Parts: sequence; structure tokens; C-alpha cells
Amino acid sequence: MASKVIRDAVHGDIELDTEALSVLDTPEMQRLRRIAQLGTASLVYPSAVHTRFEHALGTYHLTGRLLERLERTHGGSVLEPAQRRATRLAALVHDVTHVPFGHTFEDERRIWPRHDEPEHVRAMLRRGALGEALERTGLRDLVEDTLVGNPPVPLMADLVRGTVGADLLDYLARDALLCGFSRRWDERLLRYYAVSGATRRLAFAVYKRSLLRHDAVSEILELLWLRHMLCERVYFHHAKIAAGAMISRAVEWAVAGGLQREALYEASDHGLAELLRPYLAHEPAAGRLLAALAARRLHRRAYVLTRAIGTEAQRELVARYHHDPAAREHAERELAARTGLRPGELIIYCPSERMASKEVEIPVLDPAGTERPLAALRLPEVDLLLERHRDLWRLYVFVAADRLDRREAVGRAASAWFGFANELDAEARHASATRYDKRNYNV
Repeated sequence: MASKVIRDAVHGDIELDTEALSVLDTPEMQRLRRIAQLGTASLVYPSAVHTRFEHALGTYHLTGRLLERLERTHGGSVLEPAQRRATRLAALVHDVTHVPFGHTFEDERRIWPRHDEPEHVRAMLRRGALGEALERTGLRDLVEDTLVGNPPVPLMADLVRGTVGADLLDYLARDALLCGFSRRWDERLLRYYAVSGATRRLAFAVYKRSLLRHDAVSEILELLWLRHMLCERVYFHHAKIAAGAMISRAVEWAVAGGLQREALYEASDHGLAELLRPYLAHEPAAGRLLAALAARRLHRRAYVLTRAIGTEAQRELVARYHHDPAAREHAERELAARTGLRPGELIIYCPSERMASKEVEIPVLDPAGTERPLAALRLPEVDLLLERHRDLWRLYVFVAADRLDRREAVGRAASAWFGFANELDAEARHASATRYDKRNYNV
């Protein structure tokens, strides 16, 4: 089958066959060139302007590499030919359902359901030129089933975006490189991938003749520490979070003005503000937010809470201000009114407490070849990693950059509203004392 080679900054040459090219060269896939992989992170790391198009290519490439590695490990094919082709195509199109700043809208402010819900995925893969291209391959149903988590062989879905699939491997390597960090997972990691004989799931083989392979565990932990570092330094950076909260607040007002999610399916990051304007005539505050974003006048932290408040209090805050948008909006209005701020000049950010559930769910094979979670190894390093991830949780109250004269007032009002003292000063001292040093992360 004829092929084309595309040069990639992370993986070098990526070879695509005719089937993959027919899918890649559709408007739906080309739109991903205009959607940043890391949303607002480029406001913190200027080189982090890589796109979901690049990530799609990398995920496709790594899916092929994982299949080749598994075939060598198991001495033959692990999937039937059609399943193999469908899995690689699923890797190529796995992010086509994304809208601009999708994770911010879906996971942080919960404006819309997640982009990977089954009904949404199936609808997107059947529309337009992409749907026609997939239909011509004869694999559309297999691709759909793989992406909605219902393939004939679980390995197909695991390879693409399972807990340790190609999606994870590519975005960690790509995000680290393009944010300017010198770390990435080591190629040796691929040697430890295996298929569970009983469940046909992707897992790590960490035992050899009933003995735990500490070299395998070290590579897995290095992968997880890399993810933790990116969470700490990039994904949950307070300035990135502030920018995301600002654009999300504008989108919430646009939704109140009649914006439908479908309008974003053909939108790009840079075109989003213009798309929103017709829906924002009723709310001048949204225009101020968008103008501030364009000038990088980001909201600043006025109030911070951490896990120090206790697990039960954290859960109550998450239930009220993450899962209940109406309660969050009410609190924003009340706090703004009490501190002399206009709408949009005060924004609350409260993430889910399950920010790090993947770490202990990584599948490994025990000496009998049975799939177990990584946590079952009962390694202190894993417990430490999980605790460090849990410690990344923050509730923020942000105030507009041109209203910092009200910052202390917001901090006092938020302390009274939430019932906990402001941890902002302690947070600043902690950040100054614990700047990232790789030696602190080796276990």
C-alpha cells in the first residue's frame, strides 16, 4: 500500500498509508491544525503552540509501534488484520470531536458533556468528508466501537487511549518537549508492554519467573512522575487556569445568549472570540473578558484553598462549586457584589478531587499473568506519587488584573463565604521553597 512520510518534531518520520491519508486529508481532520493541544498554556509557555493535528499523527504512529512491540513479545499477531487497521485509524481520529479549549469547557467549568461520549463520537464519525472516508475503508463501525470503548477485542481501545495507551505516551512526550522540558519517557518502557491472556487488555509485564522486575517498575514510575511534573508545571499552572476560567465564563454567557455546542465544531482557537460575539450582546462583561485575554491581562489569585482543609470539606466544595454550575455562579455574583466588583471581574475555579485517578489504575500482570492495578504491588513509591497528585488540588478565587485594589477585600470575603482562611500567602511561600528539581522526584 502506498505511503507518505511526515516529519514530526517528537517522533521523527511518521509513515502513513493510503488509507490513513484519505482520512487525514478531510476538512474535519485538518481543522485540528487550528486547535491547540494545551489550550491556554501558550500564555505561560510560549512554545506550547502544538496542535491536536500533530498529536493525532503521534498517537497514530505510537499505536503502530506498540502493535509491533506486542507482536515481537508474543511471537505473532495480537489482532486480526482488519482490527489492526481499525485500531490505527481510531488513533488517528481519536481527537476529532474536540472543540477549541475543549477540556476547559468540559472538565473544568462543565459547560458541556465530554467530547468522547459515545453518541457524540458516533455522530462525528458519520458526518461530512470524514464519514465518507471512513466508510470507504470498510472499517467505520470498528473505528467507532474502538473509540466508544466497545471493540471486539479490548486491546484495541486500550492501545489508543487506555490508561497507558498511545494517546498518553504521545501527549506526555510532546507536551514536555514543546513546553521546554528535557524529560520524556524512555524507549525502554515499550519493552514492558504485554497483553493479558485472559482479558485481552493492555498491561505492563513487571514479573519475570515470579520475580518483580524493578527496572520495569522504575520505567513505569518515571512515566508517572513525568505526568505529575506536567500536571504541576503546565496543566494546573495557575495562570493557565485563570485564562481558561476567563474564556469559559465568556462562553457561559454566550450559551445563555443562545450559543449551541454544534457551532464550535468548525471553529478554531483564534476564531472563537469572533464566533462568540453575536451571542454576547446582552452581557458587556464578556467583551471585557475577551479583550483582557487578547492582551494577556489575566485574572490574578485572590483566594486559595488546598487539601489542608480536609477530605470532607474538599468533597463538599467540589459538590457545590464543581458539579453545580448554578451554585458557583451564585457565589461569584454574591462575592462580586460584596467587594464592589462587576460581573466577570471575580471567577471561582474548583476542580474535581479526582484529578489523579489514573496513577493507581495502571494495569500490570502478576506472576500468573493476571491483570492487577499498579497499586496492588503495594510499593511506597506509588503511594507517594498518589499523595503528590492529590496535593495538586486547588480552589481559586480570581480577580481581574485591573482590579487588584480589591484583592485583599476579595480574600476576606471569600474566607467568610467558604469558611476557611486564605492560603494564598502560604501557597506563595511553598512555591518559592519547592521549585522543581528532578532530584526531588526520583524515588
